[in-house]
Amino acid sequence: MEGKMSFAQKLNAFSHKLFGTKPNDGDVQPKEAWSYGITGIGQNFICTVIGSYLTVFMTDALGFNNDIKLGTLTASVAVAILMLVARIFDALNDPIMGSVVDYTRTKWGKCRPYLLWMAIPIGLLTILCFLPVYPRDMEGFLACGLIYVVWSVAYTIADVPYWGLSTTMTNNTTKRGNILTIVRLMCTAGAGIVTIFVPIITDAVTAEFKNSDGYVLAQYADQYRNTLQWTYFIIAIVLVVISIPMFYIGFKNTKERFGTIQNGEKPRSLGKNLKLLFKNDQVMLVVLSGILGGARMVYTYTGGLYFCKYALGSESAYSILTMLVIPGGLIASVLCPWLTKKFTKKWSFIGSHILGAAAMVLMLFMWDFDNGKFIGGGEVGTAGLVVAVICMIIVGIPQGIANIMSYAMIGDTVEYLEWKTGERAEGICFSMQTFISKIGMAVGAFIGVLAYNMSGISSDDPVGSMTIEGLNDLWLMLVLSSAVSFVACVIPLFFYHITEDKQRWYVGEIRKRKIASGELAAETAGDAENVEMTVGEDNND
Repeated sequence: MEGKMSFAQKLNAFSHKLFGTKPNDGDVQPKEAWSYGITGIGQNFICTVIGSYLTVFMTDALGFNNDIKLGTLTASVAVAILMLVARIFDALNDPIMGSVVDYTRTKWGKCRPYLLWMAIPIGLLTILCFLPVYPRDMEGFLACGLIYVVWSVAYTIADVPYWGLSTTMTNNTTKRGNILTIVRLMCTAGAGIVTIFVPIITDAVTAEFKNSDGYVLAQYADQYRNTLQWTYFIIAIVLVVISIPMFYIGFKNTKERFGTIQNGEKPRSLGKNLKLLFKNDQVMLVVLSGILGGARMVYTYTGGLYFCKYALGSESAYSILTMLVIPGGLIASVLCPWLTKKFTKKWSFIGSHILGAAAMVLMLFMWDFDNGKFIGGGEVGTAGLVVAVICMIIVGIPQGIANIMSYAMIGDTVEYLEWKTGERAEGICFSMQTFISKIGMAVGAFIGVLAYNMSGISSDDPVGSMTIEGLNDLWLMLVLSSAVSFVACVIPLFFYHITEDKQRWYVGEIRKRKIASGELAAETAGDAENVEMTVGEDNND
């Protein structure tokens, strides 16, 4: 029947509405946005298996736990220090990589090429991190740690340009916000798949070495570690094989339109890029917020897995724990465009995190410190567990909003910096988002393994090593650090002043300057004139 739309046409129309794009208008198109998100899924497969499970692989599979020492340190403390130092080192590389991105000149642009070049190296290094051959001594610890540091550098080389790519695809804050909302949701889904299914798999394949309560029997400790090593190794291979093609999809189907280096233009040095970064006072506020918020989701990292494994006696419970934040995250993703329009990104972030802090404080009182379990009846404390579950669902809301809003706020600071200085530096600016993420991973891994060390629990003999005091320490470390982090991260954002109207005004002013200097054709002048300030004196920065 003539006039009836095919499925492909309906999907295309839906995608245009979803991302706020228009057909054939010369700006970003849905195919690019979906491809960008697919790359994010693959990237998060790899990032999550390293970020959430490498520490557990080292402590429980390789056996660097509370039972042995490396030099003067308990092995678990050595793992905690390794993760903290390595990930801070990795985060400090991000501004350098951001400068490299701004310096890059290729026929493909300055961000896309790294998706092409780095997919295979990252995949190979991911597999090497989980090799089941590292001995349980200082040499094995250092070898595994060195491979991880090299992996982190390789991952940074792809991660920074990946997120910078969003600002080169479009400079329209609404479209970019819509794209980042969907892409962050896709990335969260990728991370969630790994987080949910890995513990289920490891729990199932090691069940024969555990008692009826889910704890490893001491006489089977060696077999348990060996099985766990090979399980993580196979999981890493499978995830890498799936992920590598996803990097190429993002490279092939996206296009850089803004911020590309023109012929004859001299690239900026790292020193100049760093000076530009510190001139961007608004991005530095987002960075400070991210650093202070590094521990707000610590229980979804390694610490949460340790808690589920030892306090609840089930690795699979960690899958349920991480699934609890999904409903809140989905609600936040759906509401983000409305919240941005109604309250702005800044106040949506602040309000949601105050809600998250309240939920964490409530969770703190759901624990029975006299018995080392949740309050209420049953073996684990049914009443306290139910309230904790509700609180976890609520905490998913600020988590989802932070995942989207922080990227969007950094994107808005790119135009702010260009308006302020006349120079555009999305590479160095978006390196701050990856910097924030890695600081969060560093803090999460460090607190998680430190809490495990403080508990005194041994992965080789959990039943014989668990005490009420140890379980209390594990709970307090995870929940208190999260509650404090929720409160601390909102403080810098009270000084963040870029609104959606301001960003559009910055774009308009930048266009006018380029038209006046001859960089843009005169016919675009009408577009610049239409971008007017609608917030009173907000242009007086």
